[in-house]
Amino acid sequence: MPSPYVRRRRLAAELRKIRENRGLTTDELAKLVYQSRTKITRLETAQIRPDVGEVMTILEALGVEGTRYDKLVRLARDASTKGWWDRYGTPMGHRQKIYADLESSAETIRSYDQTAMPAVLQSPDFIQALVDLDRCQGPLSYRPERMADARRERQESLLREGGPSYETVLDECIIHRLALPASVKVSQLHHIMSLVARVERIKIRVLPHDAMIPGGFPPRSSFYLFTFPDPADPPIAAIDTVTTDLVLSGTDEVSRYVDMFDRLRKAALPPAHSLTYLKGVADKLMQQAESDHDEARCDLA
Repeated sequence: MPSPYVRRRRLAAELRKIRENRGLTTDELAKLVYQSRTKITRLETAQIRPDVGEVMTILEALGVEGTRYDKLVRLARDASTKGWWDRYGTPMGHRQKIYADLESSAETIRSYDQTAMPAVLQSPDFIQALVDLDRCQGPLSYRPERMADARRERQESLLREGGPSYETVLDECIIHRLALPASVKVSQLHHIMSLVARVERIKIRVLPHDAMIPGGFPPRSSFYLFTFPDPADPPIAAIDTVTTDLVLSGTDEVSRYVDMFDRLRKAALPPAHSLTYLKGVADKLMQQAESDHDEARCDLA
């Protein structure tokens, strides 16, 4: 199934382009099709799932005919399709729904993870620990159990037969700066190493804290790159910020992030060396966890 979100963005751009070429404002088009200006605007900015019948009415009002009409109606049908993530509704979190949609039909996924472990590679214990950490920052905007269920379904989608290739550059700082118990970090690192060993199309590259990134400034945030089997579906870059995710599909914008990923990839350790590094970190954390446990026992005594 093609990504409904990607198709929605394609449809939005097409509708806006046709309206502007006809010399119509959103107000004028809204009056022609008996809809509100707000609804037309939200449709042209891909903020809502399109109603196929309403799109057909808009195309007729704009004088679109023949093969172009048929193409856009098919696009509207794809854009209106619901995926497994829609079963969860808002409790899984709006941001996670976007990623689930993009991942569902991606051919390749590349990411730079600066502040968190890759969501689709997280173990159940690690997910729960992150929820506990998130509670420290205030009320949650999602239901933890539904979020965790949806994250596991994302992992199953990634690991499905014929799923996308997945390559991430993992900033070493994530391992050390997350305020989680050492035992949880050890379990998570072993989980990642097991997945990479089992699934050839998943690759992890660790970016050491002292690695120099050639060719420009370091990235300011985590980001994700998606490509799709249909050449008409543009590559997508999703940039992670504190409050939202910025999704880009402009050629120049995406190219800048592709270039940045390539620079990070060169600075990071190769996959085999990265696994060796993660094992070494896990061993040190295990020693720390055992030491903390021994100290706790002494305190109790």
